[in-house]
Formats: sequence, structure tokens, C-alpha cells
Amino acid sequence: MASPQRALVLKGLLEVVFIGFGVFLGMAADQWRTDRQHRDQAHDALQRFKTEIEANRAAVMKNQDYRARIRKDITAYLNPKLRPTVDLQMEGIKPVNFEHTAWDLALVTQSLADIDSSLAFELARVYGQQQIYTSLTGGLMQAMYLRPPSENLTAFLHSVKIYLDDIVEFDPGLVKMYDEVVPLIDRALKD
Repeated sequence: MASPQRALVLKGLLEVVFIGFGVFLGMAADQWRTDRQHRDQAHDALQRFKTEIEANRAAVMKNQDYRARIRKDITAYLNPKLRPTVDLQMEGIKPVNFEHTAWDLALVTQSLADIDSSLAFELARVYGQQQIYTSLTGGLMQAMYLRPPSENLTAFLHSVKIYLDDIVEFDPGLVKMYDEVVPLIDRALKD
């Protein structure tokens, strides 16, 4: 009598072990799939970051010399003694319009969490600097529309000079940041 009950208990235990093992395998497979998906999202995000940072670097470099030259010319123009000798030829302020879609998408999809934390920190620093640059540009643009150059050219040029004093410093700093972060992205893409 003990033998059929014992067989039934062993059969039940064996079923529990197989079910537990099946659940374990299912959970392990799901975890592997989730990890793989996160790695793929991080890889895609890094490729987008690289493309976007290279485009932003090119945008900064495109008119960097112009902004430095116009700052120098405005500084000379604002000096009453030098004004007659200055041929101030402005073609606008040529602001940089930074791309930031990769950053926005990484935040929305939370793929930034799947990127190495030190690299994510460096990316945040780059995009933070770009935001400061954009804010400075927005401030000047707003001032320009409130008090256009035709109203008071000297006051306007003082505003542009103050803006360019900052921007001319930001330009090489951003380029340096771009040049430092791109190799980090390349290294992360290889891993």
C-alpha cells in the first residue's frame, strides 16, 4: 500500500520539479530577451548620438570664424576712436541650431539608462552646454526683436558683443567636448 502512494508522491514531486524548471527557463529566456532588447536600444541610441553630435560639431565649426571676426569688428566699431576705420559688415549673428532629437528620444525611451553611466554623464554635459548656448542665442534674438538695430544701433551692437563674448568662448569648448565624446561613443559601439 505504501508503494502506490509513494509512487504518486514521487510523481507529484517530479511534476513540481519539471514545472519549476520550466518556469525558471521561461524567466531566464525572458530576461535574456529583455537584456538583448536593452543592448540593441542602447546601441541604436549611441549611433544616433554619434550622428547628431557630428552634425552639431559641423554646425558650430561652420560659422565659428565668422562669429570671432564679427566680435572683433564690433568691439572696434564700439570704440569711438576706431569707428571711422571699421568696415562693419554683418551678415546676421549666424546662430547654431543644434540637433537634439537623439537626446530627446533617449530620454523618452529611457535608453540612456542602458548606456554606460560615465558615457551618459558626458553626453548629458554636452547637451547641457548646447542648451546654455541655445538659451543665450534665444535671449539675444528676443532682445533683437524688442529693440531692433534700426532703433539704436549702438545699443544693439553692445548686446551682440556681450552675446559674442560668451559664444566665442563656447564654440571651441563645445568642439573640444564633441571631440572627446565621439571616441567614447565609438568605443561603446564596439563593445
